[in-house]
Amino acid sequence: MRIILKFKALKDFSYDEKYYSKLRGFVYGLMKESKYFNKHDKGYYKFFCYSNIFPVEDVKTGEERHFIISSPDSDFIRFLYGRIAEIKQFNKPVLIGESMFSIDEISYLKPFITEKASLITGTPIVMRIPKQNYHIYGIKSKRPYEYWRPEYDFNAFLKQISDNLVKKYNQYYSSEMKTIDLFEIFKFKKSVCVHRIEEGNEIPTIGSLWEFRFSHLDELKRRVLWLGLESGFGELNSSGFGFMNVVKT
Repeated sequence: MRIILKFKALKDFSYDEKYYSKLRGFVYGLMKESKYFNKHDKGYYKFFCYSNIFPVEDVKTGEERHFIISSPDSDFIRFLYGRIAEIKQFNKPVLIGESMFSIDEISYLKPFITEKASLITGTPIVMRIPKQNYHIYGIKSKRPYEYWRPEYDFNAFLKQISDNLVKKYNQYYSSEMKTIDLFEIFKFKKSVCVHRIEEGNEIPTIGSLWEFRFSHLDELKRRVLWLGLESGFGELNSSGFGFMNVVKT
């Protein structure tokens, strides 16, 4: 389930390439002093994700932008909707870094995955290959992990992202599924490096943009992919990475 916000810019500002931590501050601010703040800080996965502010370009006063928050937890989404509605009702400005917006509209969206579906990245997918798997993919490094990038084996990316989705599914549904063969057709678009801020430190983070196509999805595969669609693909979803969209056909 998703919330779509329509913002209106209250001043001119330039697009900020380090917006991830600032958007995360906005989303986490909506959860403050609620049961959801602690709930989503516990456990391995947090089960929510969010888009960038789009279209991605410099903003002039009065221009419209959009922002989406997604989660498989419909109660959590409804809670956020209520918090955002309060901001709108009292005409409070939304401050995200140097940007300043008013909230014009709030709406729900319930995407679904059919037997034939296409998914596309809205924000880069981050996957880290752990050191114990380096020998499998011929990676020579002394670091504890390496971000996947296109010079590495594509199978490394597919395996890591499949394992990640299975772990999320098992945690969310208290399941014990081992593996699942998900990916049929995939199109790598490009690799990107994003500089996110953690505890005052700037961390270069390598992600990638993709399109995935599926033609024979049974019910279980649709459930796994839907969970990934709403909670994010890959890692660092609660920092805005791995946000996915359904491609309309």
